[in-house]
Amino acid sequence: MGMTEATATFSALRPRLHGIAYRMLGSVAEAEDVVQDIWLSWNGVCPGSVDNPEAWLVAATTRRSIDRLRAAKARREEYVGIWLPEPVLTDEGASPEDIRELADDVSVAFLLLLERLSPEARAAFLLREVFDVDYPEIATTIGKSEAACRQLVHRAKDQLRNERARQRVPTEQHLSLMRRFAEAMASGDFPAIRSMLAADAELSGDGGGKVTSFPKPLLGGQRIAQLFYAAHLRFGAGVQVRVVRINGEWSLLRYIDGVLESAQTYVTDGETIHGIHVQRNPDKLKRIVRGLQGFAPLGD
Repeated sequence: MGMTEATATFSALRPRLHGIAYRMLGSVAEAEDVVQDIWLSWNGVCPGSVDNPEAWLVAATTRRSIDRLRAAKARREEYVGIWLPEPVLTDEGASPEDIRELADDVSVAFLLLLERLSPEARAAFLLREVFDVDYPEIATTIGKSEAACRQLVHRAKDQLRNERARQRVPTEQHLSLMRRFAEAMASGDFPAIRSMLAADAELSGDGGGKVTSFPKPLLGGQRIAQLFYAAHLRFGAGVQVRVVRINGEWSLLRYIDGVLESAQTYVTDGETIHGIHVQRNPDKLKRIVRGLQGFAPLGD
């Protein structure tokens, strides 16, 4: 395999490699760093010395992501406030099938569930359940026996099953709820906001130490409704909300006086909202701002 062919192979597999790294790390920047590292390593491989380039690249990306995740978990213990994954705008040109797949395996809520797993368990689960990699290849990749990998995946599925099931809501039903909630938030309709929130709803916010956010989750639909209503009292017509797809799911962008203030993703059963993840860290909103350049900043 010559250098031109090697470059073409890497380019063709780059989306898959980035997908593995992002799902492992919950950070676009770190995923891009991993893929760049693998590209440099791939350039150092002698042409023709790799029998299965895809297996080599997937394994190298996964191992590098495991190492990065171990380091990231240590850093996140020192993170100011609550850490949430970096949200990503879903490509407007994505097919309905691609969007459903994204909503299943890369939603912000799902990425947070994956944080419960060890780096090796997370890798084994993602390779098997999301990327359909065979167990022998998983075993070689993470340095464990096939039996151990099967156990890791089985336990991870048990650990995540119940909460993943609640996230599967028909797209149109989710969109309808988001539109109604966006309208209520923008207009300051407190009764409407409260009616769409479950009594035991939970809101988590990530300010990254850059902007004000709660150090721990805010619990209770009444308190969360009061929080949203307080923003309307303070900013009035300056609060505007846009419905967009983030990580494959219908979500909300809230603007204060024309500036993106937060990206909000929701966990819902289709009727009421049970969880809200509010990303306010400016560093994690930069890509969304860039992705929306050239489009009208507000509305749905």
